[in-house]
Amino acid sequence: MEKRFASIWFPYLTTDRHAIRQPGLRNVPFVLATPVHGRMVITEANAAAEAKGVTRGMVVADAKACLPGLEVANAREGLAERLLRILGLWCIRYTPVVAVDLPDGLILDISGCAHLWKGEKPYINEITAKLRKRGFHVRMAIAGAIGAAWAVARFGKDPIVQSGRETDALMPLPPAALRLEPGVVDRLHKLGLRTIGSFLHMPSSALRRRFGEGLPLRLRQALGREDEPILPLRPVPPYVERLPCLEPIRTAVGIEIALKNMLELLCRRLSGEGKGLRIATLMGCRVDGKTVQVGITTSRATASVPHLMKLFALKVPDIEPALGIELFVLEARKVEEVDPVQEALWGGVPGLEDTALSELIDRLKGRTSVQAVYRYLPDEHHWPERSFREASFITEKPSSFWRSDRPRPTRLLAVPEPIEVTAPIPDYPPMLFRHRGEAHPIKKADGPERIEREWWMDPGEHRDYYYVEDDQGRRYWLYRSGHYGNDRPQRWFLHGFFA
Repeated sequence: MEKRFASIWFPYLTTDRHAIRQPGLRNVPFVLATPVHGRMVITEANAAAEAKGVTRGMVVADAKACLPGLEVANAREGLAERLLRILGLWCIRYTPVVAVDLPDGLILDISGCAHLWKGEKPYINEITAKLRKRGFHVRMAIAGAIGAAWAVARFGKDPIVQSGRETDALMPLPPAALRLEPGVVDRLHKLGLRTIGSFLHMPSSALRRRFGEGLPLRLRQALGREDEPILPLRPVPPYVERLPCLEPIRTAVGIEIALKNMLELLCRRLSGEGKGLRIATLMGCRVDGKTVQVGITTSRATASVPHLMKLFALKVPDIEPALGIELFVLEARKVEEVDPVQEALWGGVPGLEDTALSELIDRLKGRTSVQAVYRYLPDEHHWPERSFREASFITEKPSSFWRSDRPRPTRLLAVPEPIEVTAPIPDYPPMLFRHRGEAHPIKKADGPERIEREWWMDPGEHRDYYYVEDDQGRRYWLYRSGHYGNDRPQRWFLHGFFA
């Protein structure tokens, strides 16, 4: 198979972080800065900033005094390398062999891949168009050698170099296209050798004596006369286990045996990486070509095989094997970090950190498709209906505190129910109220507590709340909507019950 390589160059990756997301900001003066002895010092500047006289080593305060419109961002060590790795993993959809080319590029071995896009030209157009759509300024070239692709991507015009034509493509390019050290490039320029063609046909021994081994080596690599090793990225394999069956499985016992084998393998891997699953799916590929699947969710990340087996056991009856299942696939669709030492430490202690509690909640939720178990956290709102929210997971920490300076009911009605109230004069507690046809004489009352409506969310009247107790010791939370008025009737509501 003919070897073909592609080089992708991101010109602004290391000096202009904003250009990574918005190409239109490439012309905006932009610098990266880092603290040095208590002052922010410029470490990188883009071309627009350098054109205005901003250079490396300047103090940011001095630079902004001269150029008020200067954009400044904190330099983060290793940012370009991390971003290139992410981009390289993204490019694996176009070829299985992708390597990071620091400081600002990627190398792709595209041998046997371009024909899937009907040629190398559409292949380049597809990759560059999608990268530019995501906000990257990018140049790309294809050649029969890594060095030639690298040179053409940065200094050439035609992005595609046909195999065997590397010499013609390299001759008009400057020596820097060979990835030489800056000192070697300077010596070549001083000798008048300003293009690769001016020394391409010189004897290797002469070049080696004058410029060292690096120049002949880079020439041979660019011309494809010497192989250049690359270290391809290896994506993290998904958390999936597959189990093919010698004979189709048709019984629930067989399904549970297959599930347990896959769970043990998956949980062993998760435990070794310090992770636990939150969402898992079991899929069965039947003999008739159809796929059946069931799924579970957990309240906290776990890699406990017995607990997961109990959750799946509730779902196994929903699997219809028909003529039999010949392939099982178990996938952990969502995983999270978990600390097994911490989990063991709190194992016998009651509270939210008790793993037995989360396992019990998972089993209760697995018995019905209706969400029946909730945990509520305080929310920063005055209006009672908005003063709490559902927790997304069992150990979520509240961002605020439950209000304790005023009485609040244990059970709050989702929609306040209208009641009939007998009250002596405005702002006095009611003496009696009627709810659903039953009269409740009031023996004790406290209030009013006025709660204003959150006008920025919805319009309406305020509420005056009263904490009352009837003659049977039952306590309620009542409120009057708005002020007393001669032109409208009084409106009272029951909003909650106290324990």
